[in-house]
Amino acid sequence: MILNAEIALVTGLFSLTFMLNMPFGYLRGRTKRYSFMWFLCIHIPIPFIFFARTLSQLDFKYIPLFVSAAVIGQIWGGKLEF
Repeated sequence: MILNAEIALVTGLFSLTFMLNMPFGYLRGRTKRYSFMWFLCIHIPIPFIFFARTLSQLDFKYIPLFVSAAVIGQIWGGKLEF
């Protein structure tokens, strides 16, 4: 059974991952596809998410959830229009 503190931690890191990827998705959507900047927009958030997950000492079983949050954040960020 998952503890309430663990649920809160997973929810918080999911939100952090999503919110961190939204601006990078926005930038990625405005750069030339497969360029170096496009590549950076996808990969720059990864070390921050890894660091946050490592500090929180969450199990590896949550990684697919955080990957899905990153993908959703990138997609939603790419659809933003200002």
